[in-house]
Amino acid sequence: MRKRLTATVQQAPLPSEQDWLNTEDFAEVELTSEDAEYPIELALLPGRGPGWRAAEPGKQAIRLFLEHPQLIRRIRLSFVESVIARTQEYVLRWSADGGQSFREVVRQQWNFSPTGATSQTEDYHVELAGLTVLELCITPDISGANVYAYASLAQLRIA
Repeated sequence: MRKRLTATVQQAPLPSEQDWLNTEDFAEVELTSEDAEYPIELALLPGRGPGWRAAEPGKQAIRLFLEHPQLIRRIRLSFVESVIARTQEYVLRWSADGGQSFREVVRQQWNFSPTGATSQTEDYHVELAGLTVLELCITPDISGANVYAYASLAQLRIA
């Protein structure tokens, strides 16, 4: 048998908090609803709190409108649900033309269970040149059976 040793594979370092873009400085947010005690700033700005929550059940959308086109290479989403068992679906889309057309980044479902999986964090490596709008649509319970399922977002970061 022949063997060959190769160089160690190095992973890209995780971004520190200062590597994430500060959306407060260059983005406008559009929401379908917002619980006054859980405003979107709690999900978008570091160290602010537990995250955003919708004011009413059902499908919700969050759109970030960037002042200038950006090259986005990473997107981190975090969700937490520790009370209700449900299957959530979210769709993350982006636009380079101010929201006239969108391209899907990811569509994903996740099963939350108070006795099992209570959180989901996804870190996407992307190459989105000229991004002007980032849209996140959340269906908190795809079965529609749970009338108490509210969309929520613990964290959204872009770099």
